[in-house]
Amino acid sequence: MPTKNIFGAVALGLLSLGASAADYSIDVQNLTRGSYFTPLLVAAHPDSAQLFEAGQPADSALQVMAEGGDISQLEGAVQAAGGITVANPAGGLLAPGMTTTASFSNTDNMASSQLSIVGMILPSNDGFVGLGNLTLPTEAGTYVYELNAYDAGTEGNDEIRGSGAAGMPGMPVPPPLDPLMGTNGTGINAAAEGFVHIHRGVLGDLDATGGTSDIDASQSRWLNPVARITVTVN
Repeated sequence: MPTKNIFGAVALGLLSLGASAADYSIDVQNLTRGSYFTPLLVAAHPDSAQLFEAGQPADSALQVMAEGGDISQLEGAVQAAGGITVANPAGGLLAPGMTTTASFSNTDNMASSQLSIVGMILPSNDGFVGLGNLTLPTEAGTYVYELNAYDAGTEGNDEIRGSGAAGMPGMPVPPPLDPLMGTNGTGINAAAEGFVHIHRGVLGDLDATGGTSDIDASQSRWLNPVARITVTVN
């Protein structure tokens, strides 16, 4: 059943200016110290659609996003449902502490009343930052929310270098992350959970050339929330 209210988001503040509007500017800030977000998908869509649901198995579109950062299937699904998409507003990876902005209008598509955002977290096996089915505010003003990280539950969190292909073990390591990562980890014994859930956070270790994890715990561990969004209604 679709979630009707804030999904994985905590409202921090509201400054309502009391006017009706349907032009939106969405700022997404990476709050982590040493993790990157792969290209984000920012989507406005009808209430009948959703990108993910906690407690339920991930579909193949969510899996390829969460394991390898590929948002094309989710983007296509939103468009097929009559929604509005802004894909990859950062033009690539969103680095720690950085902010990107997506803008759209639903003036001609008022059925797209729900806001969802997803993007893989690197390094992780199948972790993603997620917002699902937040009802877009309609009064002019600025609205701030914090987002949690989710685990797609499709891959065991072994935390070692590997593939970004769906169903393949290991984590993709694009060039910006390579110097932040260790090597030769033996891997954490973990199995796919089979359902989307709040991410426990990565474990990592402090052994750069061995240990159980290739994630440097001093650089890339995190706790929720992992992102802040600022929705401005003009």
